[in-house]
Amino acid sequence: MRNAAEAMKQVNGRLATAARLSVAPMMDWTDRHCRYLHRLLSHRTLLYTEMVTAPAVIHGERDRLIGFDASEHPLALQLGGSDPVDLREAARIGAERGYDEINLNCGCPSDRVQSGAFGAVLMTRPELVAECCAEMIAASPVEVTVKCRIGVDEQVPEEVLPRFLETVAASGVSRFTIHARKAWLQGLSPKENRDVPPLDYDLVLRMKREFPRLHLSINGGIGTLDEAESFLASGLDGVMIGRAAYHSPADILGDADKRIWGEGAVTRAEDAVRDMLPYIERHLADGGRLHQVTRHMLGLFAGRPGARGWRRVLSEGASRPGAGPELVLEALQRVEDLQQAA
Repeated sequence: MRNAAEAMKQVNGRLATAARLSVAPMMDWTDRHCRYLHRLLSHRTLLYTEMVTAPAVIHGERDRLIGFDASEHPLALQLGGSDPVDLREAARIGAERGYDEINLNCGCPSDRVQSGAFGAVLMTRPELVAECCAEMIAASPVEVTVKCRIGVDEQVPEEVLPRFLETVAASGVSRFTIHARKAWLQGLSPKENRDVPPLDYDLVLRMKREFPRLHLSINGGIGTLDEAESFLASGLDGVMIGRAAYHSPADILGDADKRIWGEGAVTRAEDAVRDMLPYIERHLADGGRLHQVTRHMLGLFAGRPGARGWRRVLSEGASRPGAGPELVLEALQRVEDLQQAA
């Protein structure tokens, strides 16, 4: 028993180290194809699935919903839900499937999530979140974590967030990712909730000082590794980057291992493209379509000569019947020709 506890402690320690930099769970974006690409760019960054509801995990097509490639580790499954029984079972299934972490979503503001009484609305029910987490921890041999907002609607974040952290931490959760914006459940769309409410980074920094034993990561509006390093230097344990990691993956993740963990070399976008080709071939052989993979690769050369041509070739051609790896190589050749001419 002691050996098992020590082994789990070591695993959680490795995850905490990986969480120095993570890519946010993003609906319709961080699917298995996206994560495979991100893992080619960074070996150390902690990756997250899209949010999957607990009932979907229990009753749905699991290979499609929560399947992943072994190379994606370290990898967390993000669950949505508010029923402790469902979340307990979904956490058990996720751990059994081999995920390194099970994360509960307490931050998504979409109408669909609100109607299910989970996501950001759970910021108003910390006791329920604690109950859910306690059940998940009891069923899962891997670490259970929470991603939350600083508050919702008319809540006062300075009052709500510390109470939320204290209440949920009492259930056994020791690692939180805090999106440093309120969520407005009435009046703002999910897209507007990513931009309109003001960021309050100082509040998250204060939470780290107030709860020094908790592992706290910050999320929201962070767009560069320079910013990530600054937050880590300020005392936070981790930084989660969302849209910037998706739209400019090579800029964020290609240099991450060297800058955040002090190891490895920079991964070039060109090398990541070539390394994706065997994966693309396997996906096509299994009946998939090229655009299902390449839509996540459009930002690889963002800000570089040839980026527009790269995007155009893939956007126009990848959805055509029979499109395959040769189209990716054609797009890459255009980039390399322009860079050589520059």
